[in-house]
Amino acid sequence: MPGEFDLIAKYFTRPAPDAVLGVGDDCALIAPTPGMELAISTDMLIAGRHFMPSDGPGTIGHKAMAVNLSDLAAMGARPRFALLSIALPEADEKFLQGFAGGFFGLAQKYGVNVIGGDTTRGGLLTLSVTVIGEVPPGRALRRDAARPGDDIWVSGTLGDAAAALAHHQGRLRLETAQAVQCFPRLFVPTPRIELGLALRGLAHAAIDVSDGFAADLGHILERSNVGAEVWFEQLPLSDALAPLVNEPAAQDCILAGGDDYELVFTASTDKRDQIATLATQLDLRLTRVGQITPLSPGERGGGEGLRLLNRGEPMTLARAGFDHFQS
Repeated sequence: MPGEFDLIAKYFTRPAPDAVLGVGDDCALIAPTPGMELAISTDMLIAGRHFMPSDGPGTIGHKAMAVNLSDLAAMGARPRFALLSIALPEADEKFLQGFAGGFFGLAQKYGVNVIGGDTTRGGLLTLSVTVIGEVPPGRALRRDAARPGDDIWVSGTLGDAAAALAHHQGRLRLETAQAVQCFPRLFVPTPRIELGLALRGLAHAAIDVSDGFAADLGHILERSNVGAEVWFEQLPLSDALAPLVNEPAAQDCILAGGDDYELVFTASTDKRDQIATLATQLDLRLTRVGQITPLSPGERGGGEGLRLLNRGEPMTLARAGFDHFQS
């Protein structure tokens, strides 16, 4: 059986041309681009919680990188470096080969140098990824910058990944063609890096949809101390999910399901034409789904300030989104 350092050398040591010093020492050394701010985020993924042990190793590797890159996209940061820590129940080289292919494949696509981390033995497959990006001073997209009167926009479509999981768990029935469309959204999400970079100076606030549209929009509302009106019938849906839109289980996937890794952002109304042009340039659906509103007296930001309408009629949320200690 290969040892720890054999595994690191074989599967996790790759050239890091943008680092001063990459894998192989006690620390990596990096030189930030002069005049840039660093954007740093970390996410942990645990077998049985964020993915199933039976999932393909390549998709697990892809998702581990993708969910972290999505955080950089939400801040308008350009990805630069990443560190990976992994706890393995056993030294399964077939798994590691597939995992490394998915992980480093996405890293290479976005120019990410993997510069270090840790490998250990543990009872449950656990992945922890830290990503480092760069953004010009004052240009980061933040949650606390939404303004009353702003349009609310969403990229791509909502609910597909959650629908795939609901189908797997027997909570929602998808036809074969629908499942074929939804399951890649769950297993191999796309971080909206290009969109995040293009939104610098165009959007006011942004967040990625990881825990559910309503919950994540609520974070913007809370941090910005504002409310919102959202039009359910305007939320962008795929061809797979649109026929199911009136089913309660599908509505839960759309509003609270999570794992979409799309961007929700706010922008002033005079940016609509620029955003429409951006959608064409990126070949990416960008949909206006609501408006930021001032809070009423006594209201607080967050879920309390969110008013959800379906063709003018109020909707009630069964839940806002995923919570690790309540879901």
